[in-house]
Amino acid sequence: MGGGRWRRVLSGVWRSIAVWAVSTVTMLVLAGALPDFQLQSDTGDSGTTIAVTAAFAAGAFGLLSSLVWPLLVRLLLLVPALVLGLLVFFLNGSLLLLALRLNPSGRGEVAPETAVVVAAVMSAVASATGGALAVRDDDPYRRRLYRLADRRRRHAHDHPGPSGPGTVFVQLDGVGYEVLRAAVAKGLMPTMAGWLGHGSTRPATHRLSPWRTDWSSQTGASQLGILHGTNHDVPAFRWYEKDSREVMVCNRPSSAAELQRRAVERTGDGGLLTLDGASRGNLFSGGADQLALVLSIAARRGKDNRSRAGYFTYFSDPANAVRTAMSFVADVLREIGQSTRARMRRQRPRVGRGGLYPFIRAFATVVERDVVVAAVIGDMLAGREAIYADLVAYDEVAHHSGPGSRDAEKVLERLDRSLALIAQVAEHAPRAYRVVVLSDHGQSPGETFLARYGLTFGNLVRAGCGLPVPRRAQRTHSGAEARAAVRAALRRPVEEGGEQHRPSRRSEPIVLASGNLGLVSFPDVSHRMTKEEIDRRHPALLSTLANHPGIGFVLVGSEEHGGVVLGAHGAVVPVAELTDERPGPLADFGPGAADAVRRTHDFPHVADIMVNSWYDPVDGEVLAFEEQIGSHGGLGGDQGRAFLLSPVAFSAPAGDGEELVGAEHVHRVLRRWLRECSGPQVPLTARRQDRRAA
Repeated sequence: MGGGRWRRVLSGVWRSIAVWAVSTVTMLVLAGALPDFQLQSDTGDSGTTIAVTAAFAAGAFGLLSSLVWPLLVRLLLLVPALVLGLLVFFLNGSLLLLALRLNPSGRGEVAPETAVVVAAVMSAVASATGGALAVRDDDPYRRRLYRLADRRRRHAHDHPGPSGPGTVFVQLDGVGYEVLRAAVAKGLMPTMAGWLGHGSTRPATHRLSPWRTDWSSQTGASQLGILHGTNHDVPAFRWYEKDSREVMVCNRPSSAAELQRRAVERTGDGGLLTLDGASRGNLFSGGADQLALVLSIAARRGKDNRSRAGYFTYFSDPANAVRTAMSFVADVLREIGQSTRARMRRQRPRVGRGGLYPFIRAFATVVERDVVVAAVIGDMLAGREAIYADLVAYDEVAHHSGPGSRDAEKVLERLDRSLALIAQVAEHAPRAYRVVVLSDHGQSPGETFLARYGLTFGNLVRAGCGLPVPRRAQRTHSGAEARAAVRAALRRPVEEGGEQHRPSRRSEPIVLASGNLGLVSFPDVSHRMTKEEIDRRHPALLSTLANHPGIGFVLVGSEEHGGVVLGAHGAVVPVAELTDERPGPLADFGPGAADAVRRTHDFPHVADIMVNSWYDPVDGEVLAFEEQIGSHGGLGGDQGRAFLLSPVAFSAPAGDGEELVGAEHVHRVLRRWLRECSGPQVPLTARRQDRRAA
């Protein structure tokens, strides 16, 4: 055995002894501090005996954690994610009880509830100590990462991918182009600033480009287009389909699965990630085999649903669960403090942030982030070809605190640290990785429609139809992705079921909200109603909507013109005549608005009436039809301006003077970059044929 190998062996032995010693001391301290935890007999023991008892128990607990814990977690992969997170503490405490029982001296007792606390503290201390010692010695740390990567590759069932660089796509949900630029300028995101060469003498490694979303500026439409190449016939976050008499909701698993099926059928291709890909924390799979927290497969059951296997990487280390739980509690308390401060200061605009919201926010900002980032790290160490992950933390907080709030800025700081961790792991991965960061949309600030006018959009429609308006306004549920992700993780039925939107009589309209985009459908008419038909049935409805100060414009079909856009003071412009030079009622909404509206007008399932709220081009504010002070879903302001941060090693996303418009365009750019890394991407259908032939 050479001198180098001896040094490596001795270094490993030294780290194990150091972790054991620190764990022993931790156990002694806890035994002295906790009344229900003791390491001596009732008659008393010498200090040496107590120390030996602690050393044995700490060693046994460490061995059980290393050997037994991964097996327990793998057996529990079918348990819902949040339940597994809670079971971690009880299982960890059980291992400590077993370690004390194995002590030959028979000494050492602890109450079961105290064992949970002791085990959690010891796991955290041991993990921190081992990690700190390993990082100090770069060679062992690097070898440890490679060993993990080798083990993953040996157990992988995919075809080996090309030897070229891999690509990691990290989606920062809801972070607009201008928000990102401001955060980099303020020094909130040093990792991204370094990539862009801000405040550094080093040349930039990445370029920043804006891209314009479709009219439906929300994750469902954008991510479907990015991952699957089409978002055709996705007019909003939620909409009513007359042929099936169902309300489609992008963050409902059954709807997400159907939208993905339609996209694959339309394109004839499985998606962006069909070649050795991984999808983490997304609404859609992108054709990937490796899945975790993917909503479109959340409703499936059986061996083909491997979504929860992604949790194994994270929960196989009990210290991870301890850290996440502590951060979860801290974020719940942080949100309660921030919302209380906002109420005491009478901050405006403001929405309710009570009930379960602090826990939903903590899930998005802590649990989802930790699990997704850990899954991405595991994918990189396994050398996967293409990885796409969505981090929803900013979007969730910005909805309730505002996109430019200090609360939201703090989230951006933590997301930047996650990017730094991914970049650090990339240095130790078995293949080179290029990291692309992008967003699916931005957010526009502003009051809610209800707060400004004292009635909901739904009640405005009812008033225009001459229907009775309830005295008490019924608030519209937020469409934020985190709420659906929580319910899917708990395997609870996701809200937004079609029943809650159904009117008491079929002649009454179904009114839906998607941020500042409103949709009105008449379920008793099988086709899309025209302006003329609506005027005959409800003569005051369209003029009530078009002339309301909180409405920007209205899109409706027309027998004469095919479709028209209505504005205040009787403005009526045929859709076919809308251009950037002659925008009509769309003038305040900027370039591209006419094309976006015209495209949606041609969708098979566009609503009878599409309504976009008022927009102030000076302050960039909109009026959300949902209970959100940072909203997205329609036209107006930063919500429609997302970003794409790409390595300069890739070709430019667009030519000189060319603008990236629409999620489908972004998909084509990402496809091109994957080809630049590893050659043509193999469609899912072709790959399945290859496997059958093998």
